[in-house]
Amino acid sequence: MKKKEILKLAKRDFEKAWVETGKGLKNPHHDEEYPRLHFQPGRTHPLSDTIAQLRQAYLLLGFQETINPVFIEEEHVYRQFGPEAPAVLDRCFYLAGLPRPDIGIGMDKIEQIEEMGVSLNEDKIQGLKEVFRSYKKGDTSGDDLVHDVSIALEIADEIGLRVLERVFPELKELTPISSKTTLRSHMTSGWFITLEALYENSPLPVKLFSIDRCFRREQREDSSHLMTYHSASCVWMDDEVSLDMGMAVSESLLEYFGFKKFKFLPDEKKSKYYIPGTQTEVYGYHPKLKEWVEVATFGLYSPIALAKYGIDQEVMNLGVGAERIAMILGDHEDIREMVYPHTYGKWGLSDREMASMLRLNLYPVTDDGRKLMEALVNTAQEYGDTASPCEFTAFKGEFMGKSLEVKITEPEAGTKLLGPASWNRVYVYDGNIVGVPQPARMERFPTPNNAENILQNLGKEIADDLAIAAVEKGIPTGISYMGGVAAQAAYHIEEMVVSGEEQVNLRATIAKSPSDINLKLDKLAMRYINSRNKVIDIRGPIFCTITAEIKE
Repeated sequence: MKKKEILKLAKRDFEKAWVETGKGLKNPHHDEEYPRLHFQPGRTHPLSDTIAQLRQAYLLLGFQETINPVFIEEEHVYRQFGPEAPAVLDRCFYLAGLPRPDIGIGMDKIEQIEEMGVSLNEDKIQGLKEVFRSYKKGDTSGDDLVHDVSIALEIADEIGLRVLERVFPELKELTPISSKTTLRSHMTSGWFITLEALYENSPLPVKLFSIDRCFRREQREDSSHLMTYHSASCVWMDDEVSLDMGMAVSESLLEYFGFKKFKFLPDEKKSKYYIPGTQTEVYGYHPKLKEWVEVATFGLYSPIALAKYGIDQEVMNLGVGAERIAMILGDHEDIREMVYPHTYGKWGLSDREMASMLRLNLYPVTDDGRKLMEALVNTAQEYGDTASPCEFTAFKGEFMGKSLEVKITEPEAGTKLLGPASWNRVYVYDGNIVGVPQPARMERFPTPNNAENILQNLGKEIADDLAIAAVEKGIPTGISYMGGVAAQAAYHIEEMVVSGEEQVNLRATIAKSPSDINLKLDKLAMRYINSRNKVIDIRGPIFCTITAEIKE
């Protein structure tokens, strides 16, 4: 069922559309069934890599890992920030929930249910009332409501969903009601709660770190601001903690990432949960970027805020934005593109990715077929420049239980056994797919010295800047035009033997597209080439004729 049909059906009857989608499941290919399915190594996300490194750095510095509360009651923000709390709460997300309504079942509801073809009796009506009563009290989960209604009415789940949609619209009309609970906007909000629980129950010093999400209600998301970010934060609680401790920890932490020089500047924000004059911005000089960048903030917690949690120890707090570090290390300019590359990033394929999407379309299945393919290539390499008319036997002997003779021939006079483009090799460079002239016996993947020789030959034979750049900077696929033709010929000769035919004549003329040399390009790569105005230049004369005949 196509997407448009599914959406139309879902508007009319969601449950029926949902059931129908299950009927379209296909059995996987044998090679992709469990347990034959094998996975290739995947790629990590740069932010996850940075978080892993931050975690390791904190552990090496002797900090213990913990997880702070994410749900912060409004009162904690007032206790920590004092008169500054209203401004802070303006940047917080408040949690809200849907109220559970009283759902009555009058005669009008009963009639509507019966009009839908559902037979009712007193037991079913009473059972439905019990379900709604349990739902109101919170004893029944909203996830189970459709199923519980269906059981009470003794109907299928898809009918139960239809009953709720059509007969009880009050469920759709509910409006969220906000609570006094916020999502953590600063890791500090969680630290005070954690430290209160540990105070008097843990030996000093207390050295903890936590790397987790915070949520901030930004006016808008832009290249440097997201509504959710990861704070890599630590606290050090002891009888005496100096500001120098924050400098030492931040310096040691950031040296792990390659920062060599540091400077500490007063932070003008002056948050009220820090002691005046202790809130400090950390700048690091990174050799790769060759500039100073803000990477962290630290300070000493205010005795006023600590006293509200019954704590009379001194506490240093350091906060590092994981996204900030990841952007610096990866030389990213837009935080959205780094964190959400598939949504905000510019779509693209690397040359190596494109090379992996270009493959031989037809390839021999049997060992005999693969040996025949090699024999065809070897014969073509040895005699390709022979003046025509000419004919050479590439294979003679037993093939898949049959006596087979295969020849490469060129009956026309005044040419050669093979056309001049037969040994062109396929490269991928800057999103382009290019065929480049090369010697017949060139390695599949040229060494730097061979690549230099190729460049010299190219300069003498053709004036094609793209081909020269492809050899110098591109990705070699290892595929030659003749290699593709030989693979296709061996495959068709296998087919000939299996089908019972006696002979086959295969002819490759002028290559104009990948299919002419037995290449197949994934649709994704083709879409990329078209969208970027790149080219596929697989041109050139091959003029290769291969004959195969079953001998008695």
